[in-house]
Amino acid sequence: MPGFELVGEEERAAVNEVFDEGGILFRHGFDAMRKKGRFRVIEFEKAFARHMEVDYALAVSSGTAALKVGLMAMGIKPGDEVITQAFTFVATVEAILDVGAVPVMVNVDDTLNMDTEEVKRRITPRTRAILPVHMLGVSPEMDEIMAIARTHGLLVLEDNCESPGATYGGRPLGTLGDVGAFSFDFGKMLTTGEGGMVVTNNPEYYNLAREYHDHGHESNPKFPRGRDTHRIPGFNYRMGELQGAIGVVQLQKLEYIVGQNRQHYARLQEGLQQIEGLRFRRVPDKCGSLCDALIFQVPSKEVADQFAERMAAAKIGTKNLPDAMEWHFAGYWDHIFTRFGMTKETLWESLLPTYERLSRSIALPVMVKYTPERVGQIVEEIVRIAGELS
Repeated sequence: MPGFELVGEEERAAVNEVFDEGGILFRHGFDAMRKKGRFRVIEFEKAFARHMEVDYALAVSSGTAALKVGLMAMGIKPGDEVITQAFTFVATVEAILDVGAVPVMVNVDDTLNMDTEEVKRRITPRTRAILPVHMLGVSPEMDEIMAIARTHGLLVLEDNCESPGATYGGRPLGTLGDVGAFSFDFGKMLTTGEGGMVVTNNPEYYNLAREYHDHGHESNPKFPRGRDTHRIPGFNYRMGELQGAIGVVQLQKLEYIVGQNRQHYARLQEGLQQIEGLRFRRVPDKCGSLCDALIFQVPSKEVADQFAERMAAAKIGTKNLPDAMEWHFAGYWDHIFTRFGMTKETLWESLLPTYERLSRSIALPVMVKYTPERVGQIVEEIVRIAGELS
């Protein structure tokens, strides 16, 4: 965590090449002006599909766009219910809203991802899809989610915006469901500044996603772009060539980033295990975590707040918990859910189990460029703080 730590001369050279070879910033056309005939976004898509072991990858303008384009491609319509989890970034719910569907929130379990038993209870005749979120590098119990989806004839869109490089059962997260969504904003594991990717093995979902993200263009080879055919209305969620060029380079660094994360994470976890009363987030047995954040829980919210304050004073940051809960916990989003007939009180009451877990949690970011010495310092400081608060 995150890709910006490793932005350097390779990314600069890739961007300069775009200008040296004609300066075409648009992903389509202008063939005669491209001195080497290269299409960087297409190169990025093909490389990403190979890396993630899927048939199709479509680059888009953001992770939020990836979620919306994925929902549209799967045919989610106004009034359909989409089940997702209370611990996520607000974009997950915004994408559901933007296609006219109804977000149905479930609490999280000790993985801090969706509670599969609650998913079963929330299914209605209007439920069309399940949208699990792989928060901060860890998956929910995906075997159970996929089994529920098969039993009830539901679609699955994986929000893997935060966890490219993590796996479940040896397969890359984001590739187990019908569609997967990834984000490449500046804080993500891979960054293109802004950007995202939609992946699938379903050719019709891919074609619909490709058309929708490009104003409905079918990219019909029988016609020039200006006379292209269409079958659906769309919007503009295209990625540009500069982002594509950076993405190609960043993807080559992913395995190194994940490897470094896992080394640092293991050392941090080993050092913090000695703290009495501290509990780590559960990682499913089949999940190969991204290890970009080590989440631990303390006995109460009051202790967590004091812990985070003392960590900040020791120049140790946190990641989303507790510093950005308002944007990552649905209990705060009454501006969204009151339109579905919920009051602030009923919203909060329904998601209280999630709040009780999150309010006692602290997410310690794991940086790629940590040295063993820095890891040791962090462990020493956190052990000290825990002793002071015990």
